[in-house]
Amino acid sequence: MDWLAPLTKIAQAAQADPSGQVLEQAAQVAQSVSAGRAPDLPQLLALAAALGWASGIRLYGAVFLVGMAGVFGWIDLPPGLQGLMHPAVLVAAGFMLFVEFFADKVPYVDSVWDLAHTFIRIPAGAALAAGALGADGSTLAWVGALLGGGLAATSHATKMTARAAVNTSPEPFTNIGVSLLEDGFVFVLLWLALTYPLLFAWVLAAAVVTSVVLLVMLFKFLRGALRRLTGRPSGPDPATLIEGS
Repeated sequence: MDWLAPLTKIAQAAQADPSGQVLEQAAQVAQSVSAGRAPDLPQLLALAAALGWASGIRLYGAVFLVGMAGVFGWIDLPPGLQGLMHPAVLVAAGFMLFVEFFADKVPYVDSVWDLAHTFIRIPAGAALAAGALGADGSTLAWVGALLGGGLAATSHATKMTARAAVNTSPEPFTNIGVSLLEDGFVFVLLWLALTYPLLFAWVLAAAVVTSVVLLVMLFKFLRGALRRLTGRPSGPDPATLIEGS
């Protein structure tokens, strides 16, 4: 591998001239390797946005995946997210991810789960995005909090409304299919944020536009379904029209 070449040269230099300069070269190589994994600003912005959006759909999955990526050295997490690598955080996130994986695929249970997490996902998305951009209360941290909270609220509202619409179907297979799509989308979104930030930005923009359109359409659908269940007519009351004339 190419990255082994500097290490080989340092080993040869150490045999020929074991001096303090060899240690300095080793430190420089270590810094270059670490810099290769450390995310730059575009990646940090993408990671903050991805964590915010993913938190509204799969909060525990996002925490677990990013934390494990840091543990295995796939990415050097920023200081505000290094707590995600703690074993206690990983165990808690992994357990809740396991519970959510099954709860999210049961009709009506998924809607109750989403409703209960309304006050968890959005603040968590804001906190994770703020941690990605700055752990010291800087301006970037506030930008991250606003970005993450807004994206988490949007994705959570779309997910909750969509699942309520899906629950109007008596068969359970649609729920399972939609839930699996959400699982895969969160994984792909986080991967794109860490590897292809520019492509991620386009995918996220498309997801936000799609969510807004879906929210409008699903709200109208659910309003009509509620009227049918309660026996209320979808149009104006005829008695009201007669009295008005």
